[in-house]
Amino acid sequence: MAQQQRWVRLSAEQPTSTVCVLGTELSLDVSGSAPVGATSFDVWGTAGVNLYIVHKGETLKIPSCVPRWPLETNIEAVITMDTPSSRVNSDKVRISYYKDNGKGSMAQAVLHLTCVEISLDVDTSRSGTVNRKAKNKRRWTWGPEGKGAILLVNCDRDYFSAKDMDNQDKKVESYADLKDMSLMILTTCGPEGIFDEYQLVLHVSASDHDKVGVFHAKGGKKLCQYKHILGSGKLSYLVEQDGFQEKNFYVEGLSFPDVDFSGLVSFHITLLENPSEGLPDVPIFNDTVVFRMAPWIMTPNTLQPISVYICSIKSNADFVAAVSKLTVKAGCKLVICPQQENRGDRWIQDEMEFGYVQAPQKGFPVVFDSPRNGLLKDFPFKGVLGPDFGYVKREPANKKTVCSLDSFGNLEVSPPVTVRGKQYPLGRILIGSYFPSFQGNNMVKVVRDFLYAQKVQQPVELYSDWLVVGHVDEFLTFVPAPDRKGFRLLLASPTACYRLLKQKEQEGFGEALMFEGVKKSKEISIKKIISDQTLRSTNHYYQKCIDWNRDILKEELGLAEEDIVDIPQLFKRSFTSSKAVAYFPDLVNMLVLGKYLGIPKPFGPLIHEQCCLEEEVRRLLEPLGLSCTFIDDFETYHENLGEVHCGTNVRRKPFSFKWWNVVP
Repeated sequence: MAQQQRWVRLSAEQPTSTVCVLGTELSLDVSGSAPVGATSFDVWGTAGVNLYIVHKGETLKIPSCVPRWPLETNIEAVITMDTPSSRVNSDKVRISYYKDNGKGSMAQAVLHLTCVEISLDVDTSRSGTVNRKAKNKRRWTWGPEGKGAILLVNCDRDYFSAKDMDNQDKKVESYADLKDMSLMILTTCGPEGIFDEYQLVLHVSASDHDKVGVFHAKGGKKLCQYKHILGSGKLSYLVEQDGFQEKNFYVEGLSFPDVDFSGLVSFHITLLENPSEGLPDVPIFNDTVVFRMAPWIMTPNTLQPISVYICSIKSNADFVAAVSKLTVKAGCKLVICPQQENRGDRWIQDEMEFGYVQAPQKGFPVVFDSPRNGLLKDFPFKGVLGPDFGYVKREPANKKTVCSLDSFGNLEVSPPVTVRGKQYPLGRILIGSYFPSFQGNNMVKVVRDFLYAQKVQQPVELYSDWLVVGHVDEFLTFVPAPDRKGFRLLLASPTACYRLLKQKEQEGFGEALMFEGVKKSKEISIKKIISDQTLRSTNHYYQKCIDWNRDILKEELGLAEEDIVDIPQLFKRSFTSSKAVAYFPDLVNMLVLGKYLGIPKPFGPLIHEQCCLEEEVRRLLEPLGLSCTFIDDFETYHENLGEVHCGTNVRRKPFSFKWWNVVP
């Protein structure tokens, strides 16, 4: 049995009546209506009623071999019904009371019954189709065997003339807008007139009214017939009985999971009975469904690229052309943000991060707008938000707290990993912060809280504040690989660079020049670089900073040394602080488009007319099936403390793995 149960009081003085909702139980108050002196009772019901006696832990179906039952506190009469009634009060139950062994009954309590069907249904199986009369609708569970419906935050802009995201109004502006919502169906069935005596109310808790919006599809297909009934201050809706057994409701998400919102939202349909005029209605039945808001999900370098975004400014035409050639090789689209939109701000990686949301019925990309708010600040909203392309932003109330670490070059994500038996099938988010023992810069709390609240890509915090810019993409990246875990972690390595330069010096190339032919940089020989003790000592310190992160990444991503490739790189102390900037273009700050890599051209020492740094990177990466293209970003990006990755941004295909199958 174990169904929703309701206690029903009886009267031996006059017949009573009630409704029995299909799939529920009515527990009859046998003792409460018994006359004084009664010691036993029997139960009889019409054909449409299932009768049970629960006594001493056993459940017996009536009729049974026991003619009468003792009136004891531990005995219970339970009824269920199997089909909706065709008429009001068409079925009944009679309780007859007896004294000792008397043959005739002392009194009778009669209950008239009307069976109705009331069911609130959603896609609990996550198949894209509403499941009728599903069990455990009140719970949402993770994993491949999990159950519970999913809701998209309706944060795109499907209607061409709309000024904001679709979830910022209380209208259905287009049929495409409906496809971003989840269907919820209310089924009611019963004899004509039964709901005249009862009320059905659809409602949401006060804490969730600003998290969801609900539209009632009132009959026709015209958009004006979709009425906004819940959310944005509306907590309840009286469901009209208009003769239709099914009523369709479309639910949209308004808010992503966050520090004050778990992502779970429940809807309730409650049947209210009015026992007497002038008194409040009494709830006699409730059905509940629960949704979880789909999280915002980042995409790692190992996923297939779709589009590359880049800013066109007065001085970077050659850079744009080089990136354009690479996108052609990789088979992806190039999106250029023109000068009039970027206003001279080239750092498109810092301004935004691409991710996506997904439900069983559909998904779409969502751009996360950083609190950086440079001259590019309007581009994510005005240039990216659109049909089936969503938008989300988090920024602190006090904008003066925003620092360089809040730019999204400081926000990366690993490929899928398994750590000590725990799987992270969507990878783990990586963010940079200050060293634990020092007070320094950190990513603002509202962004960190948002990232942690998504649950499916548990963040890892690294130490990046040793750098002037302070971004994790300055010392690490991931590239696809055909073996092991399917990727390699590339780490910038001063030690590897000194080893390479020392080797070239020993081979007789100590006078080979770095920065040869670069206009605004002084040429310097391998020999002088190696003999610069100040440079060496600072790089020894920077290597320790990277090694600290290396240990964290090995621990938190489950990596072995074989999963890591050390890329030769030197850093130097900034003129304005003790923090680091790249000595030559930062090789790990690369653009990864499948097997095609767009790597900052380092302008390293030429040996046999080949840059020894480029040659070493090729030696390290080409055996993995990767194609290395070195792009000159020296004047336009490197000298402004950024590189290729900082000046580009990539939208990638979503994971084939469904986030709801994660076990956080």
